[in-house]
Amino acid sequence: MLVGAAVYLIGLWNAQMQLNEKGYYFTILMYGLFSAISLQKSVRDRLEDIPVTGLYYMLCWLSLGLAIGLLAVGLWNAAITDSEKGFYAMAFLLSLFGAIAVQKNVRDLQAAFRHEPLTQPLQS
Repeated sequence: MLVGAAVYLIGLWNAQMQLNEKGYYFTILMYGLFSAISLQKSVRDRLEDIPVTGLYYMLCWLSLGLAIGLLAVGLWNAAITDSEKGFYAMAFLLSLFGAIAVQKNVRDLQAAFRHEPLTQPLQS
């Protein structure tokens, strides 16, 4: 997650575009990361029978779709080269994947530490 976000932000910092465009792409990255983490959490909660309202679950999916869609529209209309567009798209998707993986691993570690280790060997 950090690699994808850092590369995206470094590219954005060095980009030859107006400040309002940089702000748009920065906001899309933050919105995308938040929505990906929120969606992963709500999906995991449902799998573990933790109550999640249907409305919140659908809003998570909608938010992630909107973040990806807004990036796609922004890049489609951007006055930058195709290689730059590909760079931003791949760094964005790498960041989203990393955010989901980090959230999953943190939750798995927390679940592992909640269980106490066996003090007696199992008998068959």
